[in-house]
Amino acid sequence: MGKTLIYIVLLGILGFGVYYFLFREGDVFGTNEAGFTIKDTASVSRIFLADKKNNTILLERKDNGWVLNGKYPAMQTPVNTLLHAFLMQEPSYPVPESMHNSVIKLLAADGIKVEVYDANNKSIRTFYVGGQANDGLGTYMLIDGAQRPYVVHIPGFNGYLTPRYSTDIADWRDRTVTNVPRTELKEVKLAYDAEPLNSFTLQQQDTGHINVILDSMLMKGKELNKRRASVYTKFFEDLHHEGYINGSYKLDSVIAAAPKMCAIDITTTNGQQQHIDIYWMSLNKRSKNMLTPNPNTPQAYDADRFYAVINNAKDTVIIQRSSFDKILRRGYEFYQPDEIIPEKLHSKEGEAGVFHK
Repeated sequence: MGKTLIYIVLLGILGFGVYYFLFREGDVFGTNEAGFTIKDTASVSRIFLADKKNNTILLERKDNGWVLNGKYPAMQTPVNTLLHAFLMQEPSYPVPESMHNSVIKLLAADGIKVEVYDANNKSIRTFYVGGQANDGLGTYMLIDGAQRPYVVHIPGFNGYLTPRYSTDIADWRDRTVTNVPRTELKEVKLAYDAEPLNSFTLQQQDTGHINVILDSMLMKGKELNKRRASVYTKFFEDLHHEGYINGSYKLDSVIAAAPKMCAIDITTTNGQQQHIDIYWMSLNKRSKNMLTPNPNTPQAYDADRFYAVINNAKDTVIIQRSSFDKILRRGYEFYQPDEIIPEKLHSKEGEAGVFHK
């Protein structure tokens, strides 16, 4: 009986110690020390990211979408990816004592501070994001004011989470080049530098009547292909670029040396204007036509990508030919007959093929 009582007392002391360690001293897996998960992402209205190089990202939820740094539309995909991280990320284990100091130093030197707020600007969470854990399956993180850093992961995701907390503005900015619905398109001027005879102006009246103006000799005796002109007005909605290259090494010199392919001027029904300059890109390691020439591209230039200067000449981006070929038409094409089979005239395939190569 005496021994049994001793065992009960010892078990009680052990249980209390476990409880104290897990739930009292440091709250090891509680919100204070390891609360990296934010379940109510719908309440998140403001996210601030900052690194040690003074790069900062401010994402704010507005009625018409997320806004970046108070002036740019934010790209929805990375915002959704970050919110998904908030929802799913959870601590795997505390950083071992043997690595504690080194991880703290890494966070102090290269960590990204993350501040999350609700619609009332009340802080939801503040924590620091470091690099990849030694096992390659987690990310070092530290709750602001906590004693211990943790390895944090998303269950089922094999990788680390730092890229989701990027402080590079190019990773967050919306990549729209132009987004004009056909009903709001008033005029398009497309001028080819090396092929002025192929330049044209398309004008759409309020009544829906469309006129395409080009060199009079190319129009003489020919009838406008109204279907082509009508389909063309659809191509200026949701056109996106591949990525920003602002700040790239010697970018001004690269653009200055690149021949201009064309310039596009777009006017909407409410008077907004947009100017786009498109330049040839020299052959590079990514150029598929380096080994297989493309008959539609001069030999010295990339067949799949162009440089484009947009947003009142403030941004230089890369655009893909696969996205822009549909608007880079020649004026005479609007005065040619269709060459697609009748049953495809009203299909998406028919619209894509209304201009034959």
